[in-house]
Amino acid sequence: MSEGPKKTKYSATRRLLLKQKLLKKAGVLLVQEQSNKVTERESTLNERVPPLKLSGLSVQELQELCKELHRKCDTVDEARYDIEAKVLKNEKELVDLNAKINELKGGKRPNLKRVKKSADAMLGALTEAKLSSKADFKSNLKTVKKDKKEEEKADPGDWRKNVESMSGMEGRKKLFNS
Repeated sequence: MSEGPKKTKYSATRRLLLKQKLLKKAGVLLVQEQSNKVTERESTLNERVPPLKLSGLSVQELQELCKELHRKCDTVDEARYDIEAKVLKNEKELVDLNAKINELKGGKRPNLKRVKKSADAMLGALTEAKLSSKADFKSNLKTVKKDKKEEEKADPGDWRKNVESMSGMEGRKKLFNS
């Protein structure tokens, strides 16, 4: 069986309709969630901070109320400071742990910077590299001296004379003797 492209179960119009319905439902849920957050915030504020009753209080009672509110502000500030200290400590610990992870993986790799070169500069660099590599290659070669016998074998002279001299029984005798 050949595995061709899978056919979708729904047509394009059906998928579009479903997508529109999902988006409408998501919008409705988002609005409900926002209204729930607002009501929840108001209820928690009412629980934690009851409304002040300032009417009918004497100067002495107002001063005590101010002192009490000042003490509550101090305790809230202390709690906020403690939480901020914990958060900073945890963030520092996360940075240290990430550094250890990077160290175990093989260190932090530096970000490479993009170098802009013109086409002429790139071609010049390529030709210089080729020329320098050829020059280096030639300078590293060793000179080899050839023996006289090897030179004679390498240079047979006129090939017609060589063919005539090697033909027949005389040529085979020469090969056998040499």
